Amino acid sequence: MFLKVPALALVLLVVSGAQADVNPDEVASVIWKYFTELGNNAKETVDGLQQSEITKQLDTLLQSNLRSASLYAEDLQRRLVPFATELQARLVQDSQRLKEQIQRELKELQAKMAPYADEVHQQIGTNIRELQAKISPYAEELRSRVDRGAGDLRRVLEPYATELRGRLQDNAESIQASLSPYADRLQQQIDGGVESLKEHLAPLADDLKTQVEQTVGELRRGLSPYAGQVQEGLNRQLDSLTAQMDKVAEELRARLAASSEDLRAQLIPLAEELRQVASGDAESLQQRLAPLAQQLDQRVGQTLEAFRQQAAPFGEAFGQQLVQRLEEMKSKLDSGTAGLEDHLELLEKEVREKVADFLSTAQPPAEN
Repeated sequence: MFLKVPALALVLLVVSGAQADVNPDEVASVIWKYFTELGNNAKETVDGLQQSEITKQLDTLLQSNLRSASLYAEDLQRRLVPFATELQARLVQDSQRLKEQIQRELKELQAKMAPYADEVHQQIGTNIRELQAKISPYAEELRSRVDRGAGDLRRVLEPYATELRGRLQDNAESIQASLSPYADRLQQQIDGGVESLKEHLAPLADDLKTQVEQTVGELRRGLSPYAGQVQEGLNRQLDSLTAQMDKVAEELRARLAASSEDLRAQLIPLAEELRQVASGDAESLQQRLAPLAQQLDQRVGQTLEAFRQQAAPFGEAFGQQLVQRLEEMKSKLDSGTAGLEDHLELLEKEVREKVADFLSTAQPPAEN
């Protein structure tokens, strides 16, 4: 059963320069998100007004994003909207077909592997232990980097609290003249510190994704001898497992980035408050500035500690999710039944491949 959500959000990359360049993943996300939002009545809806709606949405976005006047941009826009509409309409039929195919393949896999149940369980158990061993150092490294990044940012901002307390000894006119530039410098340090933090955390998501791919590859090799004539069905299940694990890795990346941006959002108001104080009357300036000067260091510390408490455990949670996916894989092989996620993962994979194939045939002409 597809989840219904209230609105369709479409995103395409903005084109830069004179040559249009549309990201296949972004186009696929438009079509896939639209399909999953249609709900149970997808076919009836597609046959009606909603089909014209996706055409209108894609057409509007392409017109606004493909700013190039080149023939390539015009041709891409003319071809992409009908392609997207047709593909989206086919998803309903493909969804049911793939669901039935996966269920049939799982039954065949279960029957084929039943005589080797102990060996299959042992193989998956081995992969789970190996994955945990691989992920554990990364989880510790992520926690260490979060702690180190928060500590570095705290040390960068500490002098600003000291400087602000020292300014209370100056006369009001001097404080007022220097407070806005001080707030600007504080904001620059916050922005720079958060960007540095993000740069240190992001590569870990890529490293973890590599470990995931290696784990699935090892599982594929370990289970292949038991699959026999139903190797294709096993490969399809492992492709679904890879897609699920990749999503978990991407979710980790997104959570780290979101936590870093949330940290920025919590710290930036400190600079804004200082600017507001600077814009007030000089007579009450010192009176209004004193609480801020005394609280700045404390507020920075509390904000950074909250970030550390939130982000540091992400690595452990990531590992737990991956282990859960492997446990679910074992359960499916035991029961011969698949859940909704199985066919949706593979259907989405098909969509992305078809969009990539389409866009590869719509490349701009080579320059002479």
